[in-house]
Amino acid sequence: MTGHDVRWHASVPSTMDLAAALATGGAAHGVVVAAEQQTAGRGRRGSTWVSPPGAGLYFSLVAKPSATSLSLLTLAAGVAVREGIAAASGLQAALKWPNDLLVDKRKLAGILAEGIGIGTPEQAVIVGVGVNVQPAAYPPDVAARATSIEGELGRAVDRDALLASILDALSARLAALDQNAGDILQAWRVASPSAVGARVEWDGHRGVTAGIDQDGALLVKTASGVERIIAGELHWNL
Repeated sequence: MTGHDVRWHASVPSTMDLAAALATGGAAHGVVVAAEQQTAGRGRRGSTWVSPPGAGLYFSLVAKPSATSLSLLTLAAGVAVREGIAAASGLQAALKWPNDLLVDKRKLAGILAEGIGIGTPEQAVIVGVGVNVQPAAYPPDVAARATSIEGELGRAVDRDALLASILDALSARLAALDQNAGDILQAWRVASPSAVGARVEWDGHRGVTAGIDQDGALLVKTASGVERIIAGELHWNL
């Protein structure tokens, strides 16, 4: 693929693990591991990402962010994946903090970021992306909460062109993190209606979302004040 170092595999347990091994071995920023199928794909907090052959995009990118841009990397990746999908297919998705892309409240794509050697000169972040291209990308029992590009558009899309578009957007947004963090925050806020006014619950607490701060943390208004959420599992009442 022109301009991108993509390592293709027919079937792997997880592109995240292969990309992490490459990063540990000194792989450069921008190296991508992609697969037709994952047998042990994963999402956030140990969840499974179903990855049947040819039904989605499954890839992981080695990123080498600076220390100052580390906190916004996941949001930048979300903005980029959204832009890449829109450019290649015309489908507009909404972002949900911190890493989901939704269409009509159903999940279209997810992003997983895992750090390696954070705080050392060799630090890297593996950015894993899963995009549902065909309805077959998810099992029937999750159809009510998942969707796909082809299911939404009612037509086939070129997966190679889609991947190239997403990688182009990722390359541009990650390169701009240090210089244009404000642009990324603004783009994310515009694309995430649920970041303001949505009811959420976590660890026995509840509140209403009130946007994100300059470091990408989710702000939630509660009865006792504004909480700053940087990690953890939220239940969204969308």
